[in-house]
Amino acid sequence: MELLAWLTANFSKKKPEKVIARRAIRHLKKIEKGQLFSEELSQMRASEGRWYESLIYEMLLELSTKTNRIKYVVRKGADAPFPPIDIKLGQNGIFYSNRGDINIRGNGQDIAEFDILFIDNDNRICFCEIVTSASDLKDMEAEVLYKKKLLGYLYGQAPVPFVLFSSVDISRSSIMRRLMRETESTLIITPTCEEIKTVLTPQSIRGVPRKPINHPKLVGIEDIEIKRPFEYKKLHDLKRDKILGIMMAGKGKDEMKIADEIPPVAKKLLFGVLYPSGIKALMYNRTFTMSGRKYTYESMKDNFSKVILAVDIPEYEPVIYLRSRKKSEYLKVVRKKSGELKVESKRTPQMTGFYLWLEDLKPTLGAKVATAYGDVFLDGRKK
Repeated sequence: MELLAWLTANFSKKKPEKVIARRAIRHLKKIEKGQLFSEELSQMRASEGRWYESLIYEMLLELSTKTNRIKYVVRKGADAPFPPIDIKLGQNGIFYSNRGDINIRGNGQDIAEFDILFIDNDNRICFCEIVTSASDLKDMEAEVLYKKKLLGYLYGQAPVPFVLFSSVDISRSSIMRRLMRETESTLIITPTCEEIKTVLTPQSIRGVPRKPINHPKLVGIEDIEIKRPFEYKKLHDLKRDKILGIMMAGKGKDEMKIADEIPPVAKKLLFGVLYPSGIKALMYNRTFTMSGRKYTYESMKDNFSKVILAVDIPEYEPVIYLRSRKKSEYLKVVRKKSGELKVESKRTPQMTGFYLWLEDLKPTLGAKVATAYGDVFLDGRKK
């Protein structure tokens, strides 16, 4: 805990100076710079959040020169190489996105994104998450716990130090109190974005180019060797087959949630594509809604060419992906608390890795699997 205690004590709680606030602008795209002072609130908040994340990165870089407790900071944003490596099915490891975000990919899909990564003087990998609103906390706990397990497995490390930076006081949140009880975790609260931004004006952020800098403690992701190279698809399939076996044995979620020896890498299991008989069994006496329209088995046949069964773990919540016949997209169907099925969002080719995986799947599941899936995940008949 020495590193985190030092960070908490030494990371500036005061409003940063104009020089470093302006330097963080270099990580924004041109359109984001224009939106930082926009009167359109949603655009301004989005740009402000990106700028605040970049500001914390710049402040951590500056602080790293004053201590040997921070050995390296991993490049991101404008400091990341461009263009990045193209996304491909089968990719596993750590990669940069098109805008310099740090992602871990499994079978080509982004399974985790890290706001900041750094290495401490014991050569341990540490990560930071950054929030600018209390509403950002809804999924924070599960995400942080997953990232701790993921990094711990890939880098053969326990525990994984974690720092949460926030521009709003979230210390009283029950979610935060639970997270901070996790081994080697700390919360650092800074002045609000509104207060920090007062050192800037629309005029002062002009002429800041998006270009990398030289810094003695900056390293690229290629320099951070993963100690346990992994085949995500293989680990995913091991977990999928185990859960399918539990489901087909007439058991439910309680049995599925029992800890096992399979590395905690997959957080979504794609069971597979249904044959026509499976689609008919799944939709027997069921419907789902989209934009006020109710879909039945018959209307599904006309509108969708593929039905994929999946679950999100560790809660084992059902997810069904429907391939549109008319557009290059998949609809994501989830179960509401009331038990009804509804379309939550879409998956398009822009989500390259995951979309490619969905496209690659072929029918393998029949009526028995569809019926068991409905009993366990949609109707809750087996706990």
